[in-house]
Amino acid sequence: MKNSNRRLLIWLFLTSMAIFAAPQALAMSDGTDGKSKEFAQPETASRCMSCHGPGGISQNPEWPNLAGQKAPYLRSQLQAFRDGSRKNGMMQNVVNGLTDTDISQLSHYFSQLPSANP
Repeated sequence: MKNSNRRLLIWLFLTSMAIFAAPQALAMSDGTDGKSKEFAQPETASRCMSCHGPGGISQNPEWPNLAGQKAPYLRSQLQAFRDGSRKNGMMQNVVNGLTDTDISQLSHYFSQLPSANP
């Protein structure tokens, strides 16, 4: 029984590491010369991924996908939650304390990820 529990814990650890590391390693084509450029996952992205899913693809139909959304849209929505003009207690708690720079980085990051429905 101990070995099976240990194996399960190792499997869970490795799976969670793979899920959260995958977006950081993502590279995208810049569309001009076929080369890829890497972009870094902002540290604050983990706040989003706990509900909106790894890579910005939600597994819950009540929460929208962030991946592939336009950066200006994401930025305006995050700012609206932060300033209270858009009401959602959970989102207001999540964005509380985000700076304008954090919001810009998150918006850019999620806009660059491949959407769920290409």
